[in-house]
Parts: sequence; structure tokens; C-alpha cells
Amino acid sequence: MTVFSPDSLVLNRKLPLWYQVSQSLRASILGRHPAEPLRLPPEDRLAEHYGVSVLTMRQALKELENEGLISRHRRRGTFIEPAARRGAPVQLLGSVDSIVAQQSGETATVLGHGPVPVPAEVAEHFPDLEEVVEFRRLRRDEKTGEPVNWAENAVRPEIAERIDPADLARRPMTKVLRDVAGVRISRITDTVEARLADPATAELLDVPLLSPILYYTGVVYDETGRAVDVARIRYRGDRFSFTVTVDA
Repeated sequence: MTVFSPDSLVLNRKLPLWYQVSQSLRASILGRHPAEPLRLPPEDRLAEHYGVSVLTMRQALKELENEGLISRHRRRGTFIEPAARRGAPVQLLGSVDSIVAQQSGETATVLGHGPVPVPAEVAEHFPDLEEVVEFRRLRRDEKTGEPVNWAENAVRPEIAERIDPADLARRPMTKVLRDVAGVRISRITDTVEARLADPATAELLDVPLLSPILYYTGVVYDETGRAVDVARIRYRGDRFSFTVTVDA
């Protein structure tokens, strides 16, 4: 039987070896082509492939088994679960409506809101302010209830006064800004980068500490060119990719 061939890995001796191997193998599994085989090589071959001990390999495989990405069968071998796949991509598209559509289809829980000093990460967008109102939300997949991302929105105080936090449990922030707060949105600038899950993100998204996440920053500008909202969203790296569409 043909077996699945995982990607190679350059190990960093400053991080647990089993963790690095599990992350590399997870990426190979989630990025596999549907036509590729489901069977993984035996433990000893995988250990040789990654340059680790069989004990380390078993610990990495156990982690993936606990996540439901693989199943292990005595005498038969280890197999990728057919349902193991990425979630929907984070799409960076060219209209407010498309961004609203991207944010829909998830159940949001408002974790808290209130005035805070302007966070250092967003200070460049609010040079005239000392405080913003921050809204924190956790989004879950409507079908499975699984956490998929969590967001912090830094909003200008005069705009935040028009926002009912209850609206954010039902609607995306972009839609609330436009349709409830009456902001005339002129443009939105999106940035996506790779980061490692910090303790708060790991706990909220139910992922291992330091596992890969997609970190999205979206800056909403009004018709005067002022930034009115800066969203910082952490997406589970094992569920999402991102797509950029450019019209020529």
C-alpha cells in the first residue's frame, strides 16, 4: 500500500522535539492533496525521517491522535482521518460587503468591552487619542461550537457610544459600524501575518501554546480618512489559510 510522505523538518533544539514534529506533521496532513494516501509510514520510519527517537515520535503522534487528525490501529498502522482538513480561507477581497460576508456564519460571544489606553500596536492609527474603547469577542463555528478566532476591536470613543455590545453577538463589527453606527466607510486595509499562539490565544482557541496562528489586522477608515476601528483577530492556524484576490 502506498503511504503518505510528510514534509521534512529542520529541528530547533530550543523547543520540545515532539512538539516541533507534531506541528510539522500536522501541517503536512492539513496541506495534503485529497488524492494522496491516508496511511502514514511506521513509527520507526517517521522517527528516522525527522531525526528523533521512536519515543519522541510516539509522543508527537499521540498529540495528533488526541486532536482527531489521525487514528492508530494495532497491526494495521496509522491513518489520517479523512475529515482532517483546513477550514474556510480568510479572504482579502475588494469590498465592504465581501468582508462582512467573510465575518458572517460564526457565533460570537462578547468577552468584554470598555475604555482602555491606546494599545501600542494600534497607536499609529490613533495619533490624536489617549483612549479607545475596546471590544473583545470569541467566535465559534455555528455547526460544531469549536472556537475559530478571537478579536479585539479598538474603536474611537465617539463611534463606540453608538454601538450596543449585544449587536456584536449577532453581527460582524464592520456591519455594525456601517449599518448601526452610521460610519461612512471609505476603505479597509487588511494585513495577515503568521504568529505563535500566546497564552491567552492558546486558552481561548483551545490550541497548544506557541502553535501557529494567523494574525489579521483590519483598519477601517471613514470618509474623512480617519481610522475609526482597528481589528486584531487571531485565527486558528490549523483551520484557516488566506486568499488574496487581485483584479487586473
